[in-house]
Amino acid sequence: MVCPRCQSQLAPGVKFCAACGAPVQGGPPHPPQGTAYGPTGGYAPPNQYEEYTNSMFGNAVPKGELHNPKGPLQIGDMTISIDGELVPVVDIMLGNQMPIYFEHHILLWKHPGVQLGFKSLQGAARRFFAGLQVFITEAQGPGNIAFSRDSVGQIVALRLQHGQTVEVREHQFLVATGNVDYNFTFVQGAANILFSRTGMFIDQFTAVNGEGLLLLHGYGNVFEKTLAPGEALDIEPGAWLWKDPSVQMTTTTVAGSQRGGGILGAIGGFIAGSSFLLNRFIGPGRIGIQSMTYHPPQAEGAQQAGGQSNTNINLGDLFS
Repeated sequence: MVCPRCQSQLAPGVKFCAACGAPVQGGPPHPPQGTAYGPTGGYAPPNQYEEYTNSMFGNAVPKGELHNPKGPLQIGDMTISIDGELVPVVDIMLGNQMPIYFEHHILLWKHPGVQLGFKSLQGAARRFFAGLQVFITEAQGPGNIAFSRDSVGQIVALRLQHGQTVEVREHQFLVATGNVDYNFTFVQGAANILFSRTGMFIDQFTAVNGEGLLLLHGYGNVFEKTLAPGEALDIEPGAWLWKDPSVQMTTTTVAGSQRGGGILGAIGGFIAGSSFLLNRFIGPGRIGIQSMTYHPPQAEGAQQAGGQSNTNINLGDLFS
C-alpha cells in the first residue's frame, strides 16, 4: 500500500500518510449496520439528533451530547472521537477543508502533516484592553490531532445551528470548528462579578456559516437543565458550565434561596454544604451544570485541593 501523493509505503488500514499527511483512499470504517445518520450524512450516535419535545426549542436545536459522546461525531470533512474515561481525550481526524481552533495548553498529540497557526479574533483591541487573549491556536489538516485538559471530567459536544449562540464559562472550552465565531460578553452586575466565581467575562460562541461544533470540558459529570420562562434555579457558584443567552444570571444568598426559614434556614443551608452566595439562573433556556465546581487556573506548584470560598475574594483574580 503506497501513498497516492508521495509514494511512501504505508501500513495497512491507515487513514493518513505518515510522511506527507495526505488522506488515504478508503477513509474511516463504516458504522455498524442499523446505526443512525445525521443531517450531513455522517454517523451520529443514538439520540444525537433527538428533538427537544414539549419545549421552546422544537426541532431546531439538537440536544447536547453529554457524558463523553460514545460514537464518532461527523461534521464537515472531519471525524471526532472521544476516548478515555477519567481524563477524556478529544481525537480529531482533520480533512483538507474545515480547520479547528482550540484553547492554549491542551494539545496532546498531532500528526506532522497538521499545520498550526494563529487565529485572530474579532474585537482584538477590546480583548487586549480587557486582558483577554487576542490570538488562539488554529489547526489545519489533513491529519490527526488530539486534546485533553489535565483534570478529571467529561466532554460536552454542542452542535450549533447557523446563527445559534451559547455562553460558556471562561477557560472551559476545548475545541471549536472554524465556522464558529468566538467572542465575549461582560458579566452584568457587580454582585455577579464579585461573587459568582465567573469573573468579568463570559465566552460567546456563534455558528456563522452553517452548522458548527463546540466541545467543552466539564469537571466531574455534566448535566443539562431546561428552564421554562421565569423558572429559577439556584446553583453552587462555580458549578455552571454553559447556558443559552436567554438565561439570566444573578446572585442570591443561601437564606434568600428559601421560602422563609430566617437565620435557622441559612444555617441549615450551610450544614447542607451550600456557599453563602449562590448563582441564580432564570429561564427560558438551557443550562449545563458540572458536578465539580470550577477552580480558576493557578500557577504550577500552587495548592489545588479543597473548595474555594466565595466570601474570600481575591480581587487580582478578577482581572487575570
